[in-house]
Amino acid sequence: MAVRRLGQILVDLGFISDDQLEMLNEEQSQNPTQLIGRIAEDMGLITDDQLIVALAEQFGLQSIDIEGVVPPEDAKAIVSDTMAQLYRVIPLQVNDGVVTMATCDPQNLSMQDELRRFLGHEIRLLVATENQVQKSVDKHFNEEIESIEKIIAELENDMELKEASEKLGGGGPINLSDVAELVDSAPVRKLLNMVLLLAIKDHASDVHFEPFEDEFRIRIKADGVLFEMVPPPRHLAFAITTRIKVMANLDIAERRLPQDGRIELTVGGHPVDLRVSVMPTMFGESVVLRVLDRSVVSLDLNNVGMNEETIDEFRKVMMKPNGIILVTGPTGSGKTTTLYSALSELNQIEDKLITTEDPVEYDIDGIIQIPIDDDIDVTFSKCLRAILRQDPDKILVGEIRDLETAEIAVQASLTGHTVFSTLHTNDAPSTVTRMKDMGVPTFLITATVEAILAQRLVRRICPECREEVEPSEDMLTEIGLTLQDVENKTFYRGAGCTGCSNTGYKGRVGLFELMIMNDEIRELIMLNAPTDRLRDAAEANGMKLLRTAGISFMFDGTTTLEEVVRETILDA
Repeated sequence: MAVRRLGQILVDLGFISDDQLEMLNEEQSQNPTQLIGRIAEDMGLITDDQLIVALAEQFGLQSIDIEGVVPPEDAKAIVSDTMAQLYRVIPLQVNDGVVTMATCDPQNLSMQDELRRFLGHEIRLLVATENQVQKSVDKHFNEEIESIEKIIAELENDMELKEASEKLGGGGPINLSDVAELVDSAPVRKLLNMVLLLAIKDHASDVHFEPFEDEFRIRIKADGVLFEMVPPPRHLAFAITTRIKVMANLDIAERRLPQDGRIELTVGGHPVDLRVSVMPTMFGESVVLRVLDRSVVSLDLNNVGMNEETIDEFRKVMMKPNGIILVTGPTGSGKTTTLYSALSELNQIEDKLITTEDPVEYDIDGIIQIPIDDDIDVTFSKCLRAILRQDPDKILVGEIRDLETAEIAVQASLTGHTVFSTLHTNDAPSTVTRMKDMGVPTFLITATVEAILAQRLVRRICPECREEVEPSEDMLTEIGLTLQDVENKTFYRGAGCTGCSNTGYKGRVGLFELMIMNDEIRELIMLNAPTDRLRDAAEANGMKLLRTAGISFMFDGTTTLEEVVRETILDA
């Protein structure tokens, strides 16, 4: 049955007039992402209570007043703090396997399915006001660390689970029905769900499950740094890694070979893709999950952190009709995000854009994206050859790994295409040396490469706990500054608070070094000039070094001296 439009329901209930509905529709046409109920509330046309009555009517649900309601302990035992915070739901009752919950977001149609899958219970939703739900979440669901410790303490005391885990994880033949029963057990499922939800909530990029002789570590990488969680009992290593393999549709009987897979989740209404890598070790299987959460990535060049001058220069190069544009930096330095942001900006109806990636991380409407699969010999070079027969205007090659791919990229740029790609080098000038080492002739480098953008990511100081700090002379020396250089300059650090998990940092910002090719640099490349001379020429042409970008962020209170040293030490 089709869902009635909320605006018409507001009119039918007598909360707004037809003229006001027309005004709301006009306002929503200017802001398509805004919900009409929220617009009406912001304009003062309806109250929070009226909005809830209308939403309940729209989705055939009951509304409820949860002011002062305390969630019962049996319901709180099922719904973790993280789950309540992410989904903004309040568990009210558990009865015959059905969990009754209050939500302020009934238009999130996939919520019931997601919660049912995570919790293993049937779900019944009631509608409450956003204010009431948020107050209840803040009051009753704000002790996540304690609840993780509590779950792990329960698992350590579960002797039946321990015996089953040790029996099946011994390395011999396994009974698949016993394994299925173990990995589907409530404690294992609950712990893994909590770890995944915590990682997504903290905007983590990776989750590491690492077996050692006497312990089983879980570490989460957030803002480029690994943090260890409370370790679960060692005997649960087999159950947790096998549970992940089941979710990723991998072979649970194979424990001697590396395996790769993926898990697709929808959390809080937005899709999250988990890339799974399983590797056999001396003490069991090590698993790393790469978290690709589209909701936290803004594919907008204005948001990646380039200063105005650099972004203007980069845009000019992007618009050229042919040539190669390279983005360089170590793994996890944000190269892919920068390239996707550039492609999103270039994604116009008059141009055909094709990418070949390993893997395709974020799908963009209007761009043809091809995943690499080495197992069936679908390589970058083979894909690139095929792409050239598809009449593209702009091409993205995920990475130039070998001479064959580099040669085809060069050929593509010579025949009137703009090619974007990545390389792993320390800075922009050393990329030329890397291409020469690959075997690309010098004259082809000068004829095709238009610009090289090197980048790093440094952690931002948490704005909630930022404080002034006096730098030591040793640290200043390490970054190449003297006390005279920093006279009248203020340095900052994060003291650590609950908002940043006591790290002092929250989020990251990019450092960029853009080398634009000109006649002087091309001539130096032809003369096989060393990297230092290329760097000097590029600086004279206006290139700002990575370290210079870092120091400017350090002085304006965005990041710390330690972060700039950590990420740019090789460029000193």
